[in-house]
Amino acid sequence: MNDKVVMPLWTFCLFIVVMNTTMFNVSLPSIIGDLHISADLGSWVISSYSIGYALSTVIYSRLSDLVPLRRLLIIGLTTLGLSSVLGIFAHDFHLLLLTRILQSAGAGVMAGLGLVLASRYIPIERRGAAIAMISAGSAMAFGLGPIVGGLISEYFGWNGLFAITCLVLLVMPVLIFLLPKEQPRPAAFDLIGAVLLVVNAATLLAAITGRSAVWLAVSLASFGAHAWHLKRTKQPFISPKLFANPGYGKLVIIGFCALVLNLGNLFLMPLALANVFDQSPLTIGLMIAPGAILSAFLTRFVGHWIDKYGNLRFLLLGHVLLVAVMTLFSSALSSSPLVILFGYVIFSPSFSATLASLNNEASQLLPREMIGSGMGLLQLIQFFGGSVSVAVCGLLLHVQRNAGPASAYRHVYWLLLTVSLVSLGLVQWYRSGRVRETSLG
Repeated sequence: MNDKVVMPLWTFCLFIVVMNTTMFNVSLPSIIGDLHISADLGSWVISSYSIGYALSTVIYSRLSDLVPLRRLLIIGLTTLGLSSVLGIFAHDFHLLLLTRILQSAGAGVMAGLGLVLASRYIPIERRGAAIAMISAGSAMAFGLGPIVGGLISEYFGWNGLFAITCLVLLVMPVLIFLLPKEQPRPAAFDLIGAVLLVVNAATLLAAITGRSAVWLAVSLASFGAHAWHLKRTKQPFISPKLFANPGYGKLVIIGFCALVLNLGNLFLMPLALANVFDQSPLTIGLMIAPGAILSAFLTRFVGHWIDKYGNLRFLLLGHVLLVAVMTLFSSALSSSPLVILFGYVIFSPSFSATLASLNNEASQLLPREMIGSGMGLLQLIQFFGGSVSVAVCGLLLHVQRNAGPASAYRHVYWLLLTVSLVSLGLVQWYRSGRVRETSLG
């Protein structure tokens, strides 16, 4: 496989897929106003895509152990493209929500197979650079999404955002031609385990966002059923052996926290700029874009630095900077919109470096036969963290609807600061364990 051609094309498609989240972030105030819905209900436009994206990511990753990558790519991108066409004509909340869920069912193929492709076919001495490219594509999409979303919303309305996602269909034939030829690997697929995993995530998110004891009971019951199923099946969808390595478990939690910070921040910044500083969607996009541009510029350097100096240094450095930005936002958010601009210039490349080093560390930690399920589960937990973050942030803003906007946003950022400190502690714990293993080895 010519990774110098395939990985940039893959990164472009992933950029479009991830931007499909952040484009709607900046347009969320307009969607809420046009459809006459509340902020917490509007957050489902973001969180439904994120959780569906996360679930489809792990399913595509797991299926890559059995089904050729080409076939999975055709299924995923076709689903994404057709549902995007439907979204152009979505003019009520229920159809919009359905479209976002269908989009997410196809979108996960890019994230799910990207890390599998890099881990399976790119030599370890170049893998860090490839994974950094993927992570930077995501980071750039997180940042440039708002300006693209702002421009389209300003002149074409938020329904026009769906047209952007159709671009992946133009790249699909080229990728299918360039991907390595693989033969199907007959093996049992744990369909019950896959369904239970979807139910676990969906019911837990419903319990959190709806503050529902009923959904919480359903979620706990589904987790119990999944635990019972794991004891009975020989080839489970997600193997418990993944967590035999305690380092993997720590990386999963760190990834969860990282996406809580990223998607929570990207949900809050446009709303804060609109409601505290009365900025237009286009201006909001222009203020968030510099961070994404800087992150993209630093990609080539960060990837090579990770390969040269190791994952752990950048995992720690990235977290220190994330903590610094959350401290800034939680204390000085309301003083000027330039605080948000400056903060995101630091936040975006820091998050990109954090995610690249985290994913590269996991790809090296996992045995080859577990890369598909292990990397898929890691991304599922990451994006579930993002979904929970958006939903909880929307809920907290709704609870504080009678408070001043500036105060409400600062309170939510205090929560994100706490998450960043917990994640930093876990990084240090993981580093200590790795250093101990190296010294003993």
